Amino acid sequence: MNGLERRYLPHLSPLVMAVGLAAAATAQGDLGRGQGDFGGIGLMQTPTARMAPLGDFAFTFSRTAPYRRYNLFFQPAAWLEAGFRYVEVENRQFLAATEDRNNLDKGIDVKLRLREESRYWPELAAGVRDMGGTGLFGAEYLVASKRWHDIDVSLGLGWGYLGNQDDFANPLARLDDRFERRSGFSSGDDGGTLNLGSLFSGSAAVFGGIEYQTPWDPLVLQLELEGNDYQREPQRNHQDQDSRLNFGARYRVTDGIELRAGWQRGDTAMLGISLATNLATLSQAKRDPQPLPVGPAPDEHTRDWQTLSRDLDGNAGIAVHRLRQDGKEVIVEGEPSRYPSLADSEQRAARVLHNRLGSEVETFRFRWQERGLALRESVHDRNALVATATSADEAVDHRHGIYAHGAVQPADGEILHENDPRRFSYSLGPVLEQNFGGPDGYLYRVSAALDSEYRLGANNWFSGTLAYTLADNLENYEFIADSDLPRVRTHIGDYLAETGIGISNLQYSHTARLGDDWYAMGYGGLLETMFAGVGGEVLYRPFNDDVAVGLDVNWVRQRDFDQRLELRDYSTWTGHLTGYWQSGFEDVLAKVSIGRYLAGDLGVTVDLSRKFDSGVQLGGWATFTNAGSDFGEGSFDKGIYLSLPLDAFFVHSTRQRARLAWQPLTRDGGARLARRFELHALTDERRMGRYWQDYDEALP
Repeated sequence: MNGLERRYLPHLSPLVMAVGLAAAATAQGDLGRGQGDFGGIGLMQTPTARMAPLGDFAFTFSRTAPYRRYNLFFQPAAWLEAGFRYVEVENRQFLAATEDRNNLDKGIDVKLRLREESRYWPELAAGVRDMGGTGLFGAEYLVASKRWHDIDVSLGLGWGYLGNQDDFANPLARLDDRFERRSGFSSGDDGGTLNLGSLFSGSAAVFGGIEYQTPWDPLVLQLELEGNDYQREPQRNHQDQDSRLNFGARYRVTDGIELRAGWQRGDTAMLGISLATNLATLSQAKRDPQPLPVGPAPDEHTRDWQTLSRDLDGNAGIAVHRLRQDGKEVIVEGEPSRYPSLADSEQRAARVLHNRLGSEVETFRFRWQERGLALRESVHDRNALVATATSADEAVDHRHGIYAHGAVQPADGEILHENDPRRFSYSLGPVLEQNFGGPDGYLYRVSAALDSEYRLGANNWFSGTLAYTLADNLENYEFIADSDLPRVRTHIGDYLAETGIGISNLQYSHTARLGDDWYAMGYGGLLETMFAGVGGEVLYRPFNDDVAVGLDVNWVRQRDFDQRLELRDYSTWTGHLTGYWQSGFEDVLAKVSIGRYLAGDLGVTVDLSRKFDSGVQLGGWATFTNAGSDFGEGSFDKGIYLSLPLDAFFVHSTRQRARLAWQPLTRDGGARLARRFELHALTDERRMGRYWQDYDEALP
């Protein structure tokens, strides 16, 4: 079937997604669950042992002169809180900046829950602030929290920034002399290094506080004892401190928005705001077509196969490639086109098939594919599936009879119907490209992206993206770095500023299945904004297995800044051997890639991510290479990302996703090719995943 397909909003900017997240927000005003000035669950300047609900995601801003803090925090596990922040120091200049601009410091925090609260025991947690950065505000702590009715009390012991009051000698010094003294702050050139030797060392101080839930539900009052001495601020930025006691309040405006105010140090006001949602519970009420009612089985097959194919797509979300009949079995070969759940598609499709196929058919087989790659097959008994469609009481027998496997062999039998795989699709949507935290401040480009694809066959296609700049401030960009590495990524400002319209991607791709568990893909063209070339990937992925291994090899050449068809002189080989492990621990997927990066440096990238039941995937990565002092600022690269199912925001089901990523700096060290398609993502349905939970949810 030749066709023209139009898809909307394939790329959603962080701003657009933030609006959607706020609309799906969950309550943040509960006692003991407010965000602190530094981000993460706490009082104001100090943390507590409390944790947010699993999947929580919060952006907070606070100002306590001379500091402005921008924080982004996550709850990837019930016992783990993690996040990062930027601290803008209003009375200190960014030394590397090209213009007069406030200093900006980056930091990463981690908090671990050691014990849950019980009737007699408090909740207990330990944490580290400002790790992996300059360490200007670095601190470690051990804190306990206990609740009595409308009062939540916390008491902790802090080191570093939280222990500058030096209330007593470090108790850990009795175990080892290294805990007696703490090393000084890192210089700006050392940002990004891990200074593990300073953990829990130096002076120690007591901190804590009380939160009171007032009779007016949106309002919580706070009293806090700090452990910091503001006469010992980093960068010799000493501040007056009339009192160690801070007073504050939190006011919940809506379920996802909270305002904060306080009086700190005895002489300084604090104002803040928190925007939050829960990634694990994101969902949206649907206006999808209702599953077809089940009627009596016809005596003979329908003669209108084209309509049956359209119904399988429109109602069941299956883009049909081919319908076959082999004896008493009918086989549906196709790709999932709408519903995230294959179980939902199969139950809907069963109703469509039952109403159109003759009574001699006893078995339905669904052979799922992606980009022409056979991934798995589900086999259903017709009578049991139809009985389940009319009564959930029959689900047990049907469920026990479902057979799913990954050894999908070429089908035999008569071809009832076959669609022409050739089709053209396109979409138009906004894209926000940004960089924040470097010497040039916040850089951005807002563009409109026209994304298109022409399928030549089930296994091969052309794809292309044309981007037009709507607004930007890239005239502020200037490259400043002490590195002898080839400039493979730090030309980003030149690429984004050179032209108002450019080709972001234009490539040909081809896939093949080499065996039961082996997949391959080749591609060539303008692979991304900065590089063109050719490459290939091979993936070994057993069906429903926790482990997979892939290898990609690419020869690329740098593109000209105008993002048209011309190329620059620089070329290189790059590629990685990647291992994937679905750990089974907190639903974490671990990826380890070893290989050669775009600048010729050798190293490893570790990527850890978790996919919640909502379909949201939260992940972070770190790259270490042999570039040494040429790597860029710091000694390793890092970043976090969110992969968001648009199904959680739209009233109609969709399998499309949007990706948001944050990387503190653009470096040449550890730079990877931004491949548009990857086999592990294309073969995601090789894992059964939530199939059985989805099966139960799809029941009538």
